[in-house]
Amino acid sequence: MDALSLIDGLTSSKTSSIDLPAWKQKCYDAMNDDFNTPVLIAVLFEGVKFINLLKEGKAQVSETDLKILSETMNQFIFDVLGLESTTQLNASSDKLGGVVALLIQLRNEARANKDFATSDKIRDELANMGIQLMDGKEGTTFSII
Repeated sequence: MDALSLIDGLTSSKTSSIDLPAWKQKCYDAMNDDFNTPVLIAVLFEGVKFINLLKEGKAQVSETDLKILSETMNQFIFDVLGLESTTQLNASSDKLGGVVALLIQLRNEARANKDFATSDKIRDELANMGIQLMDGKEGTTFSII
């Protein structure tokens, strides 16, 4: 997915040395062939090759073809295959970290007030969700198990 981040930095030309409409059709042909994901992934890697050639200046594409490349890559990677961008994953991870930090804070307050039932409930419920709390000298940390 690093190749996708390069697309915005690519410049277009007046002509194209890559037949991107034909490449786009290959993506659709793979899906029309009983959702042939191995073929689709191979064709998408061909798109990555195009991006690298453009970045290195070894190929050129028109503005229209650059738009086809960008839209097709995004459409098939995210919408068809259902992958998530690293930006989306990082945002989800940050949100999870914030929620767990809040729960750790509430658990610490419960422990300070000697409300061990609440403290244990927070720890146990997080464990049931696959989040392990670890109490140490420098505070409480967590890991996904």
